[in-house]
Amino acid sequence: MSMSFSGQVALVTGAANGIGRATAQAFASAGLKVVVSDVDVAGGEQTVDLIRQAGGEALFVRCDVSRDAEVQALMASVIEAYGRLDYAFNNAGIEIEKGRLNEGSEAEFDAIMGVNVKGVWLCMKYQLPLLMAQGGGAIVNTASVAGLGAAPKMSIYSASKHAVIGLTKSAAIEFAKKKVRVNAVCPAVIDTDMFRRAYEADPKKGEFAIAMHPVGRIGKVEEIAAAVLYLCSDTAAFTTGQALAIDGGVTAM
Repeated sequence: MSMSFSGQVALVTGAANGIGRATAQAFASAGLKVVVSDVDVAGGEQTVDLIRQAGGEALFVRCDVSRDAEVQALMASVIEAYGRLDYAFNNAGIEIEKGRLNEGSEAEFDAIMGVNVKGVWLCMKYQLPLLMAQGGGAIVNTASVAGLGAAPKMSIYSASKHAVIGLTKSAAIEFAKKKVRVNAVCPAVIDTDMFRRAYEADPKKGEFAIAMHPVGRIGKVEEIAAAVLYLCSDTAAFTTGQALAIDGGVTAM
């Protein structure tokens, strides 16, 4: 058992920044060819540039994961470029709520569910045949600690991440005998551009977010990336259908 990926191919959605970028870089550093995808073209291309500057191999493909035709085109681009797909990290997601459940709009609901749930479903729908064609592989989906419990003033987002875990577990059982493992990572608050903007806008909320973690800090994008690589590796060969909390102890309280 090892974490050797030399010569294999990984796809990362939502890879223009944050967790997605860090994971794409980690895959490349481990020897994989990486397909970087996002709706943010400038950010996605910057991720590719960073990988190439470090000696890795990567390709950017723009994709809105909530659109069936674009997801199909993304998978076709993966095969056209590299001829195979071994691992997928379905990380694209949005969080746009600003109030209580009764204050949300239908547009917010449709947007969040479209990217966070439909996007993961579409990606897995078209990734699974490619992985099975290789004799197996691994998928990791980004859920959240908000998918493991309540998230006040983020009810739609929380529901979407509960749904991601449901998709993850169901796919894991359906494709276990096909040698495709499917797991999810469930981060708590992570040090991303989004968190920094929120902290700058309201330092008190930022300080509360830090204090809610028993370890006394928020997480790092590299820590999520390391977990994704572990779940894709042969070291995790007996692990499937799991929602791994990477949360500094939040869900243990």
